[in-house]
Amino acid sequence: MTMLPDTPQYQIRGVALYGFNSMASFVDFLMPEKGIRTGTLVAINAEKILTAEQDEGLNTLLQHAEFKYPDGISIVRSIRKKYPGAPVNRIAGADLWEALMERAGREGTPVFLIGGRQAVLEETCDKLRRQWNVNIVGAQDGYFTPAERDALFMRVAASGAKLVTVALGSPRQEQLMLACREHWTHALYMGVGGTYDVFTGHVKRAPKMWQNMGLEWLYRLIRQPSRWRRQLKLLKYLRYHWRGDL
Repeated sequence: MTMLPDTPQYQIRGVALYGFNSMASFVDFLMPEKGIRTGTLVAINAEKILTAEQDEGLNTLLQHAEFKYPDGISIVRSIRKKYPGAPVNRIAGADLWEALMERAGREGTPVFLIGGRQAVLEETCDKLRRQWNVNIVGAQDGYFTPAERDALFMRVAASGAKLVTVALGSPRQEQLMLACREHWTHALYMGVGGTYDVFTGHVKRAPKMWQNMGLEWLYRLIRQPSRWRRQLKLLKYLRYHWRGDL
């Protein structure tokens, strides 16, 4: 992957990330002067780093993504440890998506939404139009078959979308974005996981206090104790961090 000049960039466990000190500066970087960069935008947390080390397919997808950023607080702390004084703060994917949607609405950027349940997708589109006057040029829920993918890609291309957000969960959303880019390269693609559910109020995020303390993961664990096995896996990343094996 070719990094853009004069932009902050860091390497953690072989994954190249962009890091910024604020949401506003990152949005300005992605959508400069009433334009928008093209490529794939992927949130990186400790779990995704660990999974990519075991999953060659996901690792390849991440290496092909032009814009990776630290969504997890563990990644931010690792960057600060490896690069003392680095002006990097966590940028939550859900917040970044909303900031990009607000900018897109202000500038008339054509947006295509993919993923989620049909009812939630419709609510998301309605709220985006009401709240920020977003120019939504197409939408597709997440319940389509592999045989229907090419038709979806043709719709994206025909729409002229400049910002395509995909809520399918990882690694499915990364796979879809990479495949769609073979048909339509003139857009910024963003994987957003469960963001549509959060935006429409179907899923509750951790309170701001928990987010600011970097404990959003603990809030989710308390609300969903079944996640404990996933959290245990993160002990491996914790060892990487404390050993400086970054």
